[in-house]
Amino acid sequence: MKLWQKNYQVDQEIERFTVGQDRELDVALAPYDIQGSLAHIKMLCKIGLLETDELAQLEKALKRLYTIVEAGDFVIEPGIEDVHSQVEHWLTKELGEVGKKIHSGRSRNDQVLVDLKLYLRTEIRALITSIEELFGTLIQLSEQHKDKLMPGYTHLQVAMVSSFGLWFGAYAESLVDDLQQWQSTFKIINQNPLGSAAGYGSSFPLDRKLTTALLGFNDLNYNVVHAQMGRGKSELFMAFSLAGTAHTLGKMAMDICLFINQNFNFIAFPDELTTGSSIMPHKKNPDVFEIIRGRCNQLISLPAQVSMLTTNLPSGYHREFQLLKEVIFPAIHSLKDCLGIATYALQQIQIKEDILAEDKYRYLYSVEEVNKEVLSGTPFRDAYKIIGEQIADGSFDPQREVAHTHEGSLGNLCLPEIQAKWARVWADFKFEYMDEKLAALLAP
Repeated sequence: MKLWQKNYQVDQEIERFTVGQDRELDVALAPYDIQGSLAHIKMLCKIGLLETDELAQLEKALKRLYTIVEAGDFVIEPGIEDVHSQVEHWLTKELGEVGKKIHSGRSRNDQVLVDLKLYLRTEIRALITSIEELFGTLIQLSEQHKDKLMPGYTHLQVAMVSSFGLWFGAYAESLVDDLQQWQSTFKIINQNPLGSAAGYGSSFPLDRKLTTALLGFNDLNYNVVHAQMGRGKSELFMAFSLAGTAHTLGKMAMDICLFINQNFNFIAFPDELTTGSSIMPHKKNPDVFEIIRGRCNQLISLPAQVSMLTTNLPSGYHREFQLLKEVIFPAIHSLKDCLGIATYALQQIQIKEDILAEDKYRYLYSVEEVNKEVLSGTPFRDAYKIIGEQIADGSFDPQREVAHTHEGSLGNLCLPEIQAKWARVWADFKFEYMDEKLAALLAP
């Protein structure tokens, strides 16, 4: 069945190639296609395109189909090219002529846009929930290990004294920045395109504000051409947010791969979290974090993939857009997987004590000694020269003490402030409104 079927048959090879992976990927959109259809038929009834009894029949059937989807029993049958066609086909089998009325006032173009936006905002919520779990783990580890010192590096050279509290806290606060980016993406995606039809509106007197409220969208994509241009743009913003979080996670994974190396030997994990070598019996490899690093590198390239699929396309729908699902859907699952395993592994990390006791780290304290000279009245440039000469002639012998008190430093990690920053951003998502509207839409 094809919603656009006319009095000729498409060549089977053309059909196979153009449908691509849509049938497999569209299963993920099934619950959202039903949600969008429920809102649409309520609106059709209000404007007189459906009778009250027809609305009741369609609502009952769609909610029954929704339970089939939730049970994992929904399939797109052979010969049916996408989720929209399958839902309409199922309704027509169940209800006859009434099922054929559901498509009035919309196109597959705005239908798939609604499905994607409902899907993406749900996945954003799942992703930031996983990010929140990692954030909480990092905050806890930062507090737990705040007094354990470690080297800080610039240019991969020993630079200044740092701490595990500072290191864990840095990635926690980086996740707050990522959350702010997710919030921007969520707000852009959480706008209703339904009623834009093929991108040029409809001669029916559609009530687009009603479907916006019914689906719990924050706002409406008003201009119908602009609404259709959301295809590709929504995926691009999603790709930027996926890449941003991957940037944080990948950098942390790289640090861990360095720190677990025997030449650093700062951290360890239980043996069961590492893998071995087929030839070297001593090996305990951090494969989990190497794979996280690799997957995050893939995700960082995602905005470029989305951009290249949509670059130089004029306004209006183009078939390339369906290929976006093939890169975005797996990317979402990949990041969720990486976040989950990173949180799981970090909860079992082992931190080495007294790392800075080794003589090779004594130069870490050079800045502390310069600052002491300055505090005693020596101009900074002269103090710098004094300590530099001591290092050069081998007489440098620091006291190995640090006294950092300013905000965000070794002795003042500002973890409560970072947690408060997270809470402020999280609260602005306002998921409760979305939950309330969808619950009412799907109520028996």
